[in-house]
Amino acid sequence: MQYVEKFFQTLWELTLEMSPYLLLGFLIAGLLNGVFSKAWLERQLGQRGWASSIKAALFGVPLPLCSCGVIPTGVSLYKKGASKGATTSFLISTPQTGIDSILVTYALMGWAYAIVRPIIAFITGVFGGFFVDNFDKVDDDIKDAESCSDCAVESSKQHWFDRIFKYAFVTFLQDISRWLIIGLVLASIISMLVPEQFFEQGILSEPILAMLIVLLASVPLYVCATASVPIAAVLLMKGISPGAAIVFLMAGPATNIATFTVIWNAIGKRMTLIYLASIIGGALFFGIIIDYVLPASWLKYFSVTEVVSQNHHLLPHWLGFGSAVILTLLILNAEIRKLIPKKSKPMKDTNSPQNTYNIKGMTCNHCVANVNKHLSEANQVDDVDVDLSSGSVTIQGNISDDQVKAIVEDIGYEYAGKV
Repeated sequence: MQYVEKFFQTLWELTLEMSPYLLLGFLIAGLLNGVFSKAWLERQLGQRGWASSIKAALFGVPLPLCSCGVIPTGVSLYKKGASKGATTSFLISTPQTGIDSILVTYALMGWAYAIVRPIIAFITGVFGGFFVDNFDKVDDDIKDAESCSDCAVESSKQHWFDRIFKYAFVTFLQDISRWLIIGLVLASIISMLVPEQFFEQGILSEPILAMLIVLLASVPLYVCATASVPIAAVLLMKGISPGAAIVFLMAGPATNIATFTVIWNAIGKRMTLIYLASIIGGALFFGIIIDYVLPASWLKYFSVTEVVSQNHHLLPHWLGFGSAVILTLLILNAEIRKLIPKKSKPMKDTNSPQNTYNIKGMTCNHCVANVNKHLSEANQVDDVDVDLSSGSVTIQGNISDDQVKAIVEDIGYEYAGKV
């Protein structure tokens, strides 16, 4: 009973502390979605060299896209003309952090981690892009769409309220809600079961070994940038080194097996290997810098306990409590929406045939938008309806099965045949 009580107490405290900052992060994410279009990004990222990689990292750091959401966006940018270097920079820097996770990092781990995290994401993104431009100089054929019916065009037809608020508190939250729950639950379990200063004993007391173990556990698994924060915060409380915590915050959100597969298929194996090496090398490099070069007190001082104590004085209790209730309701809404079967939209009234296909690899609403956009751009396609829950797409138009297969595989998903 004592463990159960401690579990729920920790779960509530973590939710209480991160909720105001997370809601603010969602709002800013919605504003970014309303202001920046993918077409504008494509125009900025077309050239080789440092400039495009720097731009891509600058755009990527604040964007609230996890590794599953950034892949369709990155592949789409590449297919529309972005250089391989800029694409790699975007793919590395974006999932490591975002405006929402930066604010949550400040809430649970202090300003030092909140500053260091986006700086590391930016630097690793820029250098990853530079390495790709210099070591992967073979250009693939990049197909420009005959007409750019981009997400930007689609979003321009939406009301400003939908582009900002619906995206922030419904669409985007649906993509990360489950991982946010998992992150909070895992952090609470670790806090409940692992003794204080546990990681200061045995082999994990050696920072480099701790970093390698954390890296081995993080690379194949998936945890989004925001959900990784409470886990890292609790690991710090249990004695893990700041450098190992940074390794987890970098490698966890930026890597997973599904990500490697999509990049490998859509952009190429050499770029995938450079992408992976940049993340692993960057994580270890900055982990070592933090543990062995920076003053130990700079990051260790800001433990979760001290940060929580500070935040209680900074924010009134009613704001934290109200934000926690609102966040809980929004997460429940996101999860309930996933369980309710999506109603098929009525197709256009045409005489063209209608077929349904299975597609594997769609994991979020960004995947849905990406598949919808590319299939809608195909010649003789009148209408498209993508269903994430069933992993299927219904197409109305005179398009062959082979054409559908080619488009789906070209953007990194698996064509699983006609229904």
